[in-house]
Amino acid sequence: MRSADDSAATPRAGPVQVLIVDDEPLARLRLRSLVETCPEPRAVVVGEAGEGAEALRLIDRHAPEVVLLDVVMPGGNGLKLADELRRRPGAPWVVFVSAHAEHALRAFEVEALDYLTKPVRRERLQAALLRVVQRRALAPAVADAGPVLVVSDRGRVLRVPAAEVLYLKAEQKYVTLCSQRGTWLLDDALTDLEQRLGAGFLRVHRNAVVAVSAVRALARRRPDDTDEPEALAGAGAEPGEGGWQLQVANGDWLSVSRRQLPAVREVLAGAGR
Repeated sequence: MRSADDSAATPRAGPVQVLIVDDEPLARLRLRSLVETCPEPRAVVVGEAGEGAEALRLIDRHAPEVVLLDVVMPGGNGLKLADELRRRPGAPWVVFVSAHAEHALRAFEVEALDYLTKPVRRERLQAALLRVVQRRALAPAVADAGPVLVVSDRGRVLRVPAAEVLYLKAEQKYVTLCSQRGTWLLDDALTDLEQRLGAGFLRVHRNAVVAVSAVRALARRRPDDTDEPEALAGAGAEPGEGGWQLQVANGDWLSVSRRQLPAVREVLAGAGR
């Protein structure tokens, strides 16, 4: 959740500083007891909040390392708060605490560090806090890895680094994510995924975003082409009956719209392709 330019790039020492956010006072009391009696790593509660706005004020005041955050709260949603936090420099890591396991996938999409189900067991909380300590040392390396997309694969939650993504293509209700490791379906909007990936990705069509590093050719293809199309990268010809397409590293061809073609040519020329 933090970047290399954030305070997380300089690892802290001492107890893990924790903020508890839950609308139920008894739930906050139990979490505080678990945190402060954790034998390893040592941790201290720097504040408690019952809703999102108060949590943001306490985060600005105390700069905790981790927020134990309830998913469902009156007047706000913990997932929305976590999504806002991950866009802020120096934001704390988020560990969700919920009585409902069905929010777990969405939680990892907003880059949660862990997801604990109520009633929270001491061993699970300790494991989450240990991950915070590990991230202290790994923070610069984790940040350098860049953004990630989270997918569900046969019941598992996988993190796909942006460096492994070849392209995203919107089809009907879903977006196909094609990576070096495999292909998955996402129900996020293509525009949101494009923003999440950041620099290094190029919109080539209203339904497709491609990793610039994965592009192998820009060519004009006719509808009846079955062999390799005539490579026209850098040429000034306009599309004829056929259309312009990009070939990516795995051999797939993706359509390039007339509107996006000038920008595609410019980016590829700058990248030496």
